[in-house]
Amino acid sequence: MIPIHRIRRRQWLGATALGAALSACKQNAPVADEGPRLLGATVRPYGERSEFETAKRLLANDRYLEESQTRTPLGESVGILTPSSLHYERHHSGVPRIDPAQHRLLIHGLVDRPLVFTVEDIRRLPSVSRIYFLECSGNSGSEWGARPAATAQQSHGLASCSEWTGVPLSLLLAEAGIQKSAQWLIAEGADACKMVRSLPVSKGMDDVLVAWGQNGEPLRPEQGYPLRLFVPGWEGNVNVKWLRRIEASDQPAMARDETSKYTDLMPDGTARIFTFIMEAKSLVTYPSGGDKLKPGFCEISGLAWSGRGLIRRVEVSTDAGRTWKDASLQEPRLPRAFTRFRLPWNWDGSEAQLQSRCTDETGYVQPSNQQLTVLRGLASTYHYNGIKAWKVAADGSVTHV
Repeated sequence: MIPIHRIRRRQWLGATALGAALSACKQNAPVADEGPRLLGATVRPYGERSEFETAKRLLANDRYLEESQTRTPLGESVGILTPSSLHYERHHSGVPRIDPAQHRLLIHGLVDRPLVFTVEDIRRLPSVSRIYFLECSGNSGSEWGARPAATAQQSHGLASCSEWTGVPLSLLLAEAGIQKSAQWLIAEGADACKMVRSLPVSKGMDDVLVAWGQNGEPLRPEQGYPLRLFVPGWEGNVNVKWLRRIEASDQPAMARDETSKYTDLMPDGTARIFTFIMEAKSLVTYPSGGDKLKPGFCEISGLAWSGRGLIRRVEVSTDAGRTWKDASLQEPRLPRAFTRFRLPWNWDGSEAQLQSRCTDETGYVQPSNQQLTVLRGLASTYHYNGIKAWKVAADGSVTHV
């Protein structure tokens, strides 16, 4: 029998549903509980976005057909957290379908006790949840030289920020009895290309997670389900997805994706490798490329982040960098997470150019494109963190500079 308190008022139940409920009560018979509905409305699955909200990830294929990426619509973001469905994604050989009941994580090498963990084992261990950004080292690569991207999503969309849940890697390494001779950790994924990256033991014993959750739910397949390495503040490629093996070693693997790729070519012909940390970076997300302004009040808003820790200051210029004003920083401000900044602006209808630059807690100041080019030349495609500029035309249209 359907409980009386489950029967809604007539305006919340269609006439047919109300009649069926009352009839069932009289006959002491059960009826299907269709839940609340407005007269004339269509029942829809709970939790889906309104059809009037259209933000979506931008799909872009690389020159290799098996490599693809989807970019976060930063220009339409609010706050600092990225919904899991809009989090950027990058893979090199497709997204594997993994049954968590069959998946295993091996920790071996220079340890006293090689261990194999099931996913259930990992989830039973003490876990923590932390808010961190994640950024591909190729993010904003098109900004090198004179190739600026047209929108915030196209230029900076390989960066997102989530709450990550997982077991501290230090706990697993301690359980395995990592040896003093171990200086490097070599992580391997279960994808077809067997992604391999190396990171120092000192980082692994600091803040690295073996993550199994994101934004209050298990990882999604594109984010490494059922397990991924999460290395706060370091380039995305080191955060190995579909994690299946960690080897403690006295030297790095010198794998393909840390030698021929994800390195920084310098003007003198040399190359920097293991440039793990993502330096301080900021972006005006509103107004940005593709927006249309009207004269009058406008709140300039954007995001700043640094792999070295907390964002201490964000400055905004509306006159192409000739003068700067301090923006307000929205709380909470967390180390190695997106920080939202805001600046009230009264646009008078004349042409303007918007820029932002941030300073992190180490004192590092985000460089201009020109400063970055002088130091590193134009041969690199990774680790770009130069200032991004948007032009506001007299008609209110916003384009890249």
